[in-house]
This record gives sequence, C-alpha cells and structure tokens, in this order.
Amino acid sequence: MTDTRTLSREGNLEAPTRHPLGWTEPGFYDQEALENELERVFDICHGCRRCVSLCHAFPTLFDLIDESSTMEVDGVARSDYAKVVEHCYLCDLCYQTKCPYVPPHAWNVDFPHLMLRAKAQSFRAEGAPFKARVLSSTTAMGRLASIPVVVDVINAANRNPTARKLLDKTLGVHPDARVPTYHSDTARKRLRRADAAGDAVPAGRTRGKLAIFATCYCNVSEPAVVEDLHAVLQHNGVPNKLVAREVCCGMPKLELGDLDSVAKYKEQNIPVLAAAVREGYDLTAAIPSCVLMFKQELPLMFPDDADVLLVKRHFYDPFEYLMERHRAGRLRTDFRNPLGKIAWQVACHQRVQNIGPKTREILALIPGTEIATIERCSGHDGTYGVKTATYPISRKIARPVEARVRQEEPAHFTSDCPMAGAHIAHGLGDAPVAEHPLSLLRRAYGI
Repeated sequence: MTDTRTLSREGNLEAPTRHPLGWTEPGFYDQEALENELERVFDICHGCRRCVSLCHAFPTLFDLIDESSTMEVDGVARSDYAKVVEHCYLCDLCYQTKCPYVPPHAWNVDFPHLMLRAKAQSFRAEGAPFKARVLSSTTAMGRLASIPVVVDVINAANRNPTARKLLDKTLGVHPDARVPTYHSDTARKRLRRADAAGDAVPAGRTRGKLAIFATCYCNVSEPAVVEDLHAVLQHNGVPNKLVAREVCCGMPKLELGDLDSVAKYKEQNIPVLAAAVREGYDLTAAIPSCVLMFKQELPLMFPDDADVLLVKRHFYDPFEYLMERHRAGRLRTDFRNPLGKIAWQVACHQRVQNIGPKTREILALIPGTEIATIERCSGHDGTYGVKTATYPISRKIARPVEARVRQEEPAHFTSDCPMAGAHIAHGLGDAPVAEHPLSLLRRAYGI
C-alpha cells in the first residue's frame, strides 16, 4: 500500500469535477477492486482528517485505524470497512466543501461515490433487509398511507407509544423518532385543477413557466408547501402546474445502493419531465434531495442519456429560480409582513448544488427580516434519522444546529429540507416549530 502521507500535498486550484459513476462497467462490482480502492482512499482520509466533524462515517474510520494494531489502515480488517460505509448517507459535503483531493487532483478522491459503490456492491451481493426496502419505497408507502380512513389509522398509530414499539420491532423505526404525518388531501389533489394559463415571460436563464415535481414526501406529508410554491409563483406571474405524473426521484433507493431501482424510477420520470421541458417549461421541486437527484446523481449515472441531460439543464431549486428572475427584474418585492429573525439551516443537498445561499438572498429582500445562517448537517438524511440503529447518532449530529437555533432566539426556524427541519425542531421541542422557507415567503407576501 502506498503511504499517501509521503506524497505531495500541494493544493489543487482547479474547480472540482465529478466523474460519471460508471455503475454499468464490469469492474464496478468487483469486490477485490472495491476493497483496494477503499483502502487507498481510507489511507488518504487518515492522513488528512479534515472531514471528522461532518458525519459519523469519518469518526468510525478513524477509530478503527487508531484502535488497530498498526494504527494505520493496513491494521484494519477489510471486513470492518462496512462499518464506515453504513454511516455515509451521501450528503456530499465532504466532496463539495472539505476534501482537497477531489478530481482533477491526481489522487482522485470521491468519497461519497466510493461509499455508493460499496453500498451497491453489498446490495447486489446480499440484498437489503425487508425493513430497509420498505422504508425506501416512498411512493408505495405514500399511496397506502394517504388513502382516506387508512391515513387516520396510520397517523394515530404513529402517535401511540405501544404502536411505535411495534413499529420499532417490525421496521426498525426508533420509538422516539419523528415520523411524517400523512394527508389524504395530497398536493396533487389540491392542485389538480391548477394550470399554467398565462403568458410566459423569460428572465435570465428561466423561460417563464414552471412545472412542479411534487415529490413523494411533500405530496402526502407536506402538501401545503407545494401550495405555497404555487401561490408564490402565481403572485410573480409565473404560469405553473404539477408535472403530469411522477414516482419517487430515486434518492432513497440510491442511499440503499439499489441502483437498478433508481434506473426503473428514472425510466418513469425522465420521459415526462423531458416532455415538459420540450413544451417550454422549466422544472422545480420543494425538496433539495429531489432537485439534486435530477441535477447531479442521474446525470452521473446516465451521462450519455440526452433526456437526462436535458432535464438537468432545466431543473432549478425554487429559490435559485426566484433569484434568477429577481436579477432580471421580474420578482415582485411588494412584501407586506416582516418576519423578524429567521434561523436558517442550510440543507446539505441544497448546499452541494453549488448555487450559493439563494434562500437567504431571497428572504433577505423582505423588510424587517434578519437571517441567521447555520451551515451544519441536521443528521436526518433520509432514513438515517429514523432508524433505530442510527437515530441516537443522528440526534448527536443535530445538537450543534439545535444549540445555534436556541442561541439565536429566532421568530422562525426554517430549512429547505422539510425532513431536516422536522428533525431539528423535534430536538428543540418544537420551540420554535419548523417552517419551510416557501411558506415564510408566502407569509411575507401576505397572499
């Protein structure tokens, strides 16, 4: 093994680039090749340790090394590499904000995609437990949980301590974890009559009309957020509608390493989204993970698919879209209500889109409003923040964010990721509750 600490550590001044995942190449699932690459990258991480505060994957790795017989990576049993992999929830922060050795650096470190490769190799070789498959099947769960009458039973069970103990035993959901509230009056039902009537006025890179990907989570658990997005766009003269149909973006299956399921979801979503783009629409979604899936992960999985790349070019974070129009003089600033101090937790999957703090920039336009920015992970990240095995760790990761919110004493607490916001608010005892930035923006407009 090469001792990477004897190599040059000269900084790389070029912009980071991301190589395609290469998941269809024959060597992708080769276990020995994978373990060799894990050892190589782990040795580089061991000599650097800049990412130790990001998540639990890095402390797990460094503890394994420090407690080994050699206190080097070669003293760690390869069978223990999985202990590191299981704590990576693909937030991408190490790649985008910390690591100095990402491509085009010669060491070519892409820690998140290496973890994804390990997850995919494990999934193909061993599958995944039933409980993990269920928790990652968000489309199916949402359809079941939003059925009238059934929705009331599920919501009541989720509030019942005895039922939560059963949920712990059957699906591995921690009894103390906050789980979503489901609605039978989904976002798609609420906006099914909404159309994109009106003239499209291009502004900046935007083409003037927008198709909304409702997302599994917002559709059944936070439908009001989609309504708020619709109202804000209407107020700003942007014709908008829901995409014709959708299934899960694929992020939960990606985190599981089930790449074949990601491909199946892609085959259902991309033709619909690409058709909307060809009709003149741009695209958006109110959850950063879903936006990232279409802007980054699917293009890296399918770099030669013309429709995937078309969708990528026209998919926007909501506040990225609004700021693009503001810069072109097409955003209304007739705000009626000041919001006071807002504590804004920057969602990881929004932060790594490299768009800058667009949510903060838009909210800062509201008179009588102050933004306290908190750039730390919530620790929720998909199912990590609800699973019995990882919930206590996710709470530990969230504590610095919770401490900052308490310190700021804000009138409002917000995160662009509703799941992250709910997780943090839960740790705060809902004092304050979590509100989506789109909801705050609508309140400021008074519409």
